[in-house]
Amino acid sequence: MNFGARMLKTGIAVTLALYVSSWLDLKPPVIAAIAAIFAMQPSIYRSFRYFLDQIQTNTLGAILALLGGMVFSNDPIAVGLMCIVVIMICLRLNMGDTIGLTLVTVISVMEVSGMGQWQFALNRFTLSIIGIVSAFLINVLVAPPKPLEQFKGQIEGTFSKMSLLLRTAVSDEIKEAVFREEKRSLDGAIQSLSDKYNLMEEELGKLNRPSMTTQRHLVVNKQMVTTLRKGMDVLTAIEQHYFQAERTVEIDEYFDSHLEKLIKFHEHILLKSDNKIKNNNGEATEVEAANDKFLDTMIERYQQNFGGVLRLSIVAAVMYDYGYQLERLNRLVDHVNGSGRDKDHPKDEVAQQLHDELKSESEARSSRSGRSFPSWPWK
Repeated sequence: MNFGARMLKTGIAVTLALYVSSWLDLKPPVIAAIAAIFAMQPSIYRSFRYFLDQIQTNTLGAILALLGGMVFSNDPIAVGLMCIVVIMICLRLNMGDTIGLTLVTVISVMEVSGMGQWQFALNRFTLSIIGIVSAFLINVLVAPPKPLEQFKGQIEGTFSKMSLLLRTAVSDEIKEAVFREEKRSLDGAIQSLSDKYNLMEEELGKLNRPSMTTQRHLVVNKQMVTTLRKGMDVLTAIEQHYFQAERTVEIDEYFDSHLEKLIKFHEHILLKSDNKIKNNNGEATEVEAANDKFLDTMIERYQQNFGGVLRLSIVAAVMYDYGYQLERLNRLVDHVNGSGRDKDHPKDEVAQQLHDELKSESEARSSRSGRSFPSWPWK
């Protein structure tokens, strides 16, 4: 288990909430501590959004609890019914994340009935707000989340895991139990990376007005996640189809060689996006031609022997798609690295511009005629 900044900030927020509650002589301070725990979010934007949502739902919950206490007293059935009503309202308002803390407020208020219920409700509401504000302030002031830096770090780690599995998948060098365990870990890492991208998109796109450069980087980062998922699809296809197909040593070497070329290209693109290596347009052209040749070869072989290479054709198609997404990623990285001359373009047209450029290149590529189908290299 890794000790992260969010763990530390949660503890600090709880401590702050308890101190403020004691300083204001509000009891019990544990309500503020619980609110601080619920309110700690993984990004500044979500903290701000959670703060606004909790103000609304806690106010609504306290009012409903007061009305329920006056009408039904603190009967357990009445408390349960009010909880159901509050849950329905929160879901209706698309504020499902606030349900837990709002229910704490409702139950706390309804446990007291009588003349002092208004003062009690105000006390509980104030304690909840103290906890929420404490968590928000700590999240902003103490080691604020940096989703872009975290995303880049996770990209490198995730690619390293995938690279090891892809390089040993066809050659069957890795133990089956280790392969499955590492593949499961890789799947979790890609999902975590996708969640991190969503946080980064919220942070950069909603909390602040995104600049042209920021929009371009968001497009590139999204394609990075897509490319990693395609690499994961290659692993799944190899596991499910490759070893069940009829193949020779030459076929194994051919698939392994092409996969190695794609992995190396993927690695160079990531290094280029970090400005660690020089641009090499020749490599991109070579990989694109090799990827086309690989698919054409499989199409020809499939036409000659429909049943014998059906499973191999499935794997080849997934590998081709992985290579195609790498080509898209490479063009996006080149575009961003050379975007200094495009500063006059409107900000809101950047994403559409990149999309149109990739689409036009794809259409031009697919419209080529007279493609020759090479023979198998092992014939």
